[in-house]
Amino acid sequence: MRSKSEVNVFWFKRDLRLIDNPALQAAIDAKEPTILLYVFEPEMMIDEHYTERDWNFVQQSLIHLNNTLEKFETKIHVLFGDFIEILETISEQYIIKALYSHQETGLLRTYKRDKKVLEHCKKNKIKWNEFEHNGVIRGLKNRQTWRKLWLEYMSIPIQPFKGKKNQFLEIKNLFPKKYRYQIKTKDISGVQIGGTNYALAYLNGFLKNRYKTYQKNISKPMDSRESCSRLSPYFAWGNISVRYVWQAAEQAKASGKSRFQLNAFTSRLRWQAHFIQKFEMESRMEFESINRGYKDLKKRINNKFLDAWKTGNTGYPLVDASMRCLFQTGYINFRMRAMLVSFLTHHLWQPWQSGAQYLGRLFLDFEPGIHYPQFQMQAGVTGINMLRIYNPVKNSLEHDPKGLFIKKWVPELSKLPLDLIHEPWKMTSIEQQFYNLRIGKDYPSPIVDIRLTFKNASRKLWGIRKEKMVRKESKRILSKHTLPNRNNFD
Repeated sequence: MRSKSEVNVFWFKRDLRLIDNPALQAAIDAKEPTILLYVFEPEMMIDEHYTERDWNFVQQSLIHLNNTLEKFETKIHVLFGDFIEILETISEQYIIKALYSHQETGLLRTYKRDKKVLEHCKKNKIKWNEFEHNGVIRGLKNRQTWRKLWLEYMSIPIQPFKGKKNQFLEIKNLFPKKYRYQIKTKDISGVQIGGTNYALAYLNGFLKNRYKTYQKNISKPMDSRESCSRLSPYFAWGNISVRYVWQAAEQAKASGKSRFQLNAFTSRLRWQAHFIQKFEMESRMEFESINRGYKDLKKRINNKFLDAWKTGNTGYPLVDASMRCLFQTGYINFRMRAMLVSFLTHHLWQPWQSGAQYLGRLFLDFEPGIHYPQFQMQAGVTGINMLRIYNPVKNSLEHDPKGLFIKKWVPELSKLPLDLIHEPWKMTSIEQQFYNLRIGKDYPSPIVDIRLTFKNASRKLWGIRKEKMVRKESKRILSKHTLPNRNNFD
């Protein structure tokens, strides 16, 4: 009987790249041959946070990776099934000496899966080498040294990919047909395409020219689509590392490009990691408010309100344009995201949990560690952040003054003049006839009166903020999650 040879397995997760992938390079540098794996897991593919659009992006990313790996006479084995079953299948023919991957700050589903994988590795004497990812530190108790550690991580030199032709092991016929996954992608109009090549193109375009209006347009729903880096989906799926982008931006600053614009950008890279670190340290935020004092904040589900919000038919043009744009393209800027959450939780007075999964599944750049802390912050249930109740009309007038974003995404309003497009319900019956637009039929009447809902939300949220449990929890949160010199975070 032939003795089994030793192999290592590299498990691609949300790090779909070759450059600056220290876990991958460590696997390659080990003496044993390496099997490259990506596994589409049934539980994840039906998870409510994801849609076909996300898995299409992943498949596009895998195609780019495999095209790059051709010169090394290897590829990533793309499989479908339970990850532990796949390891067991490999173990029938080989001795798995070590498993390599990055740590994943993910949903409860991935956390439970990783615990099972760890148990399997211990039981089968497989060493699981998990590497820190994007400066998020596992096991951290407080934030006293986090900023320093994050900057040290970001300053580590970028690792180029050093593949070796004879280092990889092909296992093409090892798996039964049920585990094999056939990649089939499609281009979706208006949606960003996955792959490190696209990530680098967006980065280069931003640092060459688009960064110049970064701060000016960051809050504008239309112009921000050009002025922002648009790297967020590539971060979320790991087509490019935050470190790679941070160092590129620092080099751009050193070459004489606007420090004002690029400092604003790099501060948001740290801000991104700050929220993921918060989720890493307290992941129950996926289901419950981080401030336990808000568990008694009762809000009744109103399906009529939820349906109007989800479909972009609230009667408030900027809210509806933002939701429809997001539904079609997977992207809106930060301010519009905050406004959508605020409108749901404050003006419609719905529990934040009622919209968190839905909004997450629309974001092509959905990142659990950013999504849930941000959602709660905008919903006003942290007890430590400034309460912001966004006025959609005020934001419309300030950030889409010519109504260009509204006209594009709410075409039924496209013929209205500027004095009506932000508040179409103010049209007289004669104006409705003239513009052939009947409020309540061709476009919905406002679902709520934001003057009244603002007062209601403000009164209730400021009231509960004074309660003993909320104040106690606020102190705990500040002690655990706040950076030293918090006011100087940016």
